[in-house]
Amino acid sequence: MFGLTGEKLLILGLIAVFVLGPDRLPTYAKQLANLVKSLRRMADGAKDQLSAEIGEELDWKKLDPRQYDPRRIIREALVEDGTPVANPAQVLNTAKVQTQPRLVAGEQAPFDSEAT
Repeated sequence: MFGLTGEKLLILGLIAVFVLGPDRLPTYAKQLANLVKSLRRMADGAKDQLSAEIGEELDWKKLDPRQYDPRRIIREALVEDGTPVANPAQVLNTAKVQTQPRLVAGEQAPFDSEAT
């Protein structure tokens, strides 16, 4: 959270000990704990209020933006008739066989002058 690692939090704690001193540190720690508890209560209250206003039980994991795959969303949007799309890994791993028609005797092979 905010790029704070354990080492940085430890350093901030040590700075707080030196700046605040041992007399005032417990009171500020208690105030910080109360702030965190009140923020959690507010978040839970907002969550409960949203669930009550929507009128149904929400599955919060379905609303997590990290689980969306843009490729799947686009693939599903492009399918018009609603037929299920094959497993993309299976489609990619199958060999694609394209046969070229054989040349008739005396026929020249196609040539593209713009190709490199």
